[in-house]
Amino acid sequence: MHLPLKIATRYLRSKKAHSAVNIISIISIGGVLVTTAAMVCVLSVFNGFKGMMMDRLSMLDPQIAITATVGKTINDADSVIQVVKTVNGVQQALPVVEDHALAVFADFQMPVRLKGVPDDYAQINDIKSIIIEGDFTLRDDVSRYAVIGVGPAVKLNARPGYLRMIQLFAPRRQGRVNINDPINAFTADSVFTAGIFQLQQKNYDEDLIFVHIDLARELFDYSSEATQIEVKLAPGASEQQVMKQLSSVLGNGYTIKNRLMQQATSYKLVNMEKWITFLLLGFILLIATFNVISALSLLIIEKDDSMHTLRNLGATDKQITHIFVLEGWLIALIGACLGIILGLALCICQQLFGWLKLSADASAVIIQAYPVKVIWTDVLIVFALVALVGFLTSLVTSLIVRRRLN
Repeated sequence: MHLPLKIATRYLRSKKAHSAVNIISIISIGGVLVTTAAMVCVLSVFNGFKGMMMDRLSMLDPQIAITATVGKTINDADSVIQVVKTVNGVQQALPVVEDHALAVFADFQMPVRLKGVPDDYAQINDIKSIIIEGDFTLRDDVSRYAVIGVGPAVKLNARPGYLRMIQLFAPRRQGRVNINDPINAFTADSVFTAGIFQLQQKNYDEDLIFVHIDLARELFDYSSEATQIEVKLAPGASEQQVMKQLSSVLGNGYTIKNRLMQQATSYKLVNMEKWITFLLLGFILLIATFNVISALSLLIIEKDDSMHTLRNLGATDKQITHIFVLEGWLIALIGACLGIILGLALCICQQLFGWLKLSADASAVIIQAYPVKVIWTDVLIVFALVALVGFLTSLVTSLIVRRRLN
């Protein structure tokens, strides 16, 4: 293979007799280069958005969430929490109650997701960091309060400091409903607004309201039940090990999820968009390789006399075929390597300088520039795809050379 590679390298570097062959060869390498760089940049941007989404959701989502496998609630949640706290690596475990309710404020009303949490709920996440008005207070000696998302704040026109209370209504779970007195079919309570939070995630900002867990249990007719137990891990604890131990001590009656599993649908959508875009760029790469085949076809025609000379000197048809196959590989690999270098350079510049902005209005977005995160496995996948396309190009080239030699 040394001689065919040496000749292929010479053919690639040397000036051709026809300028069209030089131009098409340059275009071929350029096409592979640009497409490879685009793949690296696009995949890195999707990785950046995924990482940004995980960072935002980690402000509210617990590190580990425990729910009942069958049914809606965990009975005697306090006893389950005592068992959970015996697991090595668990720093804190708290019960929460979440269900749907109707919120009414003055002449405005809307369905909401009501989440009842304990007083020390802020210890297991960063909810205080996303409070944009007021503070995170659920009760004091005077009254009970709600911390509402920016969606309910706008739709209900409620703000911290207002003397009017938000009325909360939930259907009674127990007892009969008297159709002549429908108002008694609901449990009602009222809270002042203590704060407004904004996570910049529609699932949370649109309709979520935090109240104290005692109020939520009264409203939904619960006593010691919880719809979910949220767990915070000790620093340095292995998430997988803790989840395995929790599964062992709790048994099959409970479902244990980490943050990725809690937001499985969102992450699947991001990954789906990422790889669909990758496939579309892969098709563009495939089209770009037609230039490689064109350049090699013209080169084969131009080197027709050289092929016969090599044959007369004792070169086999296989060796002659290898020359042009290797030239196809060289074009693809040179384009791939230069494209990866260019793509990585653009990603680094975007990380450092943020050239590409998400919006001209800085107040309309969470971050100013497109987030970028390079994952080396993605770079290897891009290189492997270019190598595969180069292999297919080589197969076509070998067929053309064999027909020319016959």
